[in-house]
Amino acid sequence: MKAPIVVMNFTHVYEEERFGRDRSFEWIDCTDLRGTDCYCDEEALQTLRRRMAPYPAEGIHFIDSGNYHYLTKLWTDKIREPFSLIVFDHHPDMQPTLFGGMLSCGSWVKVMLDENPFLRKVCVVGVADKLVKAVPATYRERVRFYAETSLSHEESWQRFSHDHVDEPIYISIDKDVLDTASASTNWDQGSLSLADLEKLLEIILQKEKVIGVDVCGECTLSPNLLEDERDLAMDRLANKALLAQFL
Repeated sequence: MKAPIVVMNFTHVYEEERFGRDRSFEWIDCTDLRGTDCYCDEEALQTLRRRMAPYPAEGIHFIDSGNYHYLTKLWTDKIREPFSLIVFDHHPDMQPTLFGGMLSCGSWVKVMLDENPFLRKVCVVGVADKLVKAVPATYRERVRFYAETSLSHEESWQRFSHDHVDEPIYISIDKDVLDTASASTNWDQGSLSLADLEKLLEIILQKEKVIGVDVCGECTLSPNLLEDERDLAMDRLANKALLAQFL
């Protein structure tokens, strides 16, 4: 996959993980911003667009915790050709926008479907079955769910991607799709192992034209040093594995 590797630093967690010490990353410092945690207000949105402007949708983007998953919308706003979005997430992120229509980590997929003229289709992989039922029927033409209980790996994914993916794709991974032995996040987590996620990604990377990718789902730092060290080590290993696969 094309460079650059961009790290968006909101919470300092990547500094603690140190998973990319041996590589040249492009860091976007966001630690000074307010109005970004879970919801993104208009002032922060414009500042983020300016700071992201030098970097393309192509490449690999690490975007901190799942509270900032809405950044996928900003990265994909740069794409100027028809594309499909494949999201690995334990949540569909298709809630109605609240608080004056502010973009949020829970609404960004719906906003993309409503606003992005180049987005043709969304595939959400690993979502909790009960949450699939809550998605409005009006979106079912353009959204396909690969629910948590239906994950049977290679054979099913080959069939699924053949049926539902036609254009170049952008991949977005929230590590809350993984089980608690594979990652530590600040949201409830799914049941996919890191090894199984890697198998599915291998099929996608071999079969599809991938424009770019982003990864979120970092743990939240706490006052418990021992707990932090364990969680950081787990997420560091997951990020290193995903980075190696995409490179």
